[in-house]
Amino acid sequence: MPPILRENRLRFLLSIFLAFALIHESAYAKNDEVQRGIVPDWVIPSELMSVPTDASGLIFVRRQDTLIHLDEQGQAHYVGYRIKILHPSALQLGNLSISWNPAAGAPTVHAIRVHRDGQTIDLLQNTSFEILRREGQLEAAMLDGNLTAVARIPDLRVGDELEVAHTVRITDPTLGKNDAGLILLLGNPASGRYRMGLSWIAGQKPNIKMTDDMAAASQNGERTVEFRFDNPPALTPAKDAPSRYNWQRIVQYSDFANWNSISERFSGIFRKAATFPAASPLKQEAKRIVATQTSPLDRASAALKLVQQDVRYIYVGLDGGNLTPATAEDTWQRRYGDCKGKTALLLGLLTELGIEAEPVLASNTGADDGLDQRLPSLQMFDHVLVRAKIDGKQYYLDGTLPPVVVPSVDPVLPYRWILPLRAQGSSIERLEWHAATKPDQITLNEIDARAGFAQPARITNTVITRGIKGLEQQVQLSGLAPNDLLNGMRQQMDGEVWQTIDDVKWRFDQKTQASVLTISGMGAVDWDDDGKGAKSLTLPGGGFSPPPKRVRAAGQDQALPYYNQSEFSCDVTTVRLPADTQPQQWSFGRGYDTRLFGRNYYRAFDLRDGAIRMVRGSRVEQQEIDAANARLDNDRIAAFDNSMALIYYKPRGQKSASPAGKMVPTTYDRDWISDSAPCLSGATEK
Repeated sequence: MPPILRENRLRFLLSIFLAFALIHESAYAKNDEVQRGIVPDWVIPSELMSVPTDASGLIFVRRQDTLIHLDEQGQAHYVGYRIKILHPSALQLGNLSISWNPAAGAPTVHAIRVHRDGQTIDLLQNTSFEILRREGQLEAAMLDGNLTAVARIPDLRVGDELEVAHTVRITDPTLGKNDAGLILLLGNPASGRYRMGLSWIAGQKPNIKMTDDMAAASQNGERTVEFRFDNPPALTPAKDAPSRYNWQRIVQYSDFANWNSISERFSGIFRKAATFPAASPLKQEAKRIVATQTSPLDRASAALKLVQQDVRYIYVGLDGGNLTPATAEDTWQRRYGDCKGKTALLLGLLTELGIEAEPVLASNTGADDGLDQRLPSLQMFDHVLVRAKIDGKQYYLDGTLPPVVVPSVDPVLPYRWILPLRAQGSSIERLEWHAATKPDQITLNEIDARAGFAQPARITNTVITRGIKGLEQQVQLSGLAPNDLLNGMRQQMDGEVWQTIDDVKWRFDQKTQASVLTISGMGAVDWDDDGKGAKSLTLPGGGFSPPPKRVRAAGQDQALPYYNQSEFSCDVTTVRLPADTQPQQWSFGRGYDTRLFGRNYYRAFDLRDGAIRMVRGSRVEQQEIDAANARLDNDRIAAFDNSMALIYYKPRGQKSASPAGKMVPTTYDRDWISDSAPCLSGATEK
């Protein structure tokens, strides 16, 4: 599917070897050369930390300063470090790299030095920077206009100390004087000294919010706040806790007074971009939709498909486009655009169709847990889509998704918070979580063993996949010719379940938004010989492993809740029994219906019409489990039924095969795609 990409990309100014990264927003001006100059007057480098005699690891950080300064032009970001190289693998630090948006001005390098055996080798003037002008993420359909300067430090050795300092300016015409960003210290830094700071000129003080661990280290000045750490300890996120509890060693700063101010400001920007010129061909497209579709929902669906199918996805961060959307007219003329451009285009079409709609900001990375505890900042979002009001209901329309995706009451991705962009402003809006009503995946296994125990059986496997994984499959398989699909599956799967694969069929059911892949062929059934003519078979997709205990290490907060990733899976297996056997000769294992750690585990069997049927369902019904209930469920794990889904044949017969009285459907006697799947407790009873 077209990549769901971050529009407001957070950039880590330091390389992976450094202990932390500074996240900032993108900017705009024109300058494509590296400058050399003195350290800004608002920077005072830290004192060097002595290298201990037993220093180990890749590096020791004698000092590392990351400082942000706010002025009338925006933000200036200073990075200065002196690092002792302890291991050959750390020599790659000699490959210097500085990335910047030329719209904000050129980067300034202040120092490049190597300290060796009491001598200082000054390389600043003689170091040549190569400017890389290719788009670093072109393969990901991103055009951001950023430049990267690279330089290679010659003759760098283990034992050397590398000193580097540079400043990069960050300016965004869309935000104007409203700055925002994050300062953070990563969880597992190398040993050494770290200093982070934020300063501002008079009248530019931002709102500042920090985690408790940063507050304990803060040092406040008249127009500064700094954080100093010597040999900071590693942080271990609380195991299985919701992500909002793992927001550690982070400082936020923002000039925005509230979310409403962001909403109001960007609503006008999107409405302007969505306006069509009087002679725009888009007006004709809207008239064509009106002529061919009658209901508002069908018209909205047609407009959405037009944007999805006829405008390819490319992230455009050029010429002030990182936060400002390209106009609908420009996006249509060039037939490519990012989520902002596609949203503006879709908004314009819906307006022409008389459908009320608004853009909404969201987080595709899932970083929105705890958003209500953050300062207002565009960095908290990386995506924008449309929400329309049609026939009294709200529908989400995402122009970046494949053209099989239709308007939906729930967004395709499970957003926790969104920010509607409205002329009157809006605060962030919480989207309540609910357990899935349809399985994310249904696997249907049919084994036709009517020819007898010793003969190959016809085996049919159908997988019905919904959500993002279903859309990924749609993109992967929709362009394949039937023969290509068949040959590919034969190469990949022949000899595993099937001895021969006769047929492979795939389709995307747009009504139910499901990708449906069916593979059929002949294969041997792995009957176990239980002696005296008795046999047994373990059904595929029938058993559960017991869940692990939900526990945390002694040093972690034991009172935090435990998080469950949303999931709903269903496995259905039908075995058409050998024709020369009788129903009373067959039996099966136990069914069960258990809830543990907020998840429903369900299994049921049935024997009717010459076939044993089994259904197994697993659904997360609570997204978060409080610590007290987790402890209670830990004690219940020992009693968890992890028996395999076995069926048994005994020539001399046995007791009734259906003690639970469940009426389980077969894989072939209902429409598993469009029907409400009977995968959980009570759903199979008739």
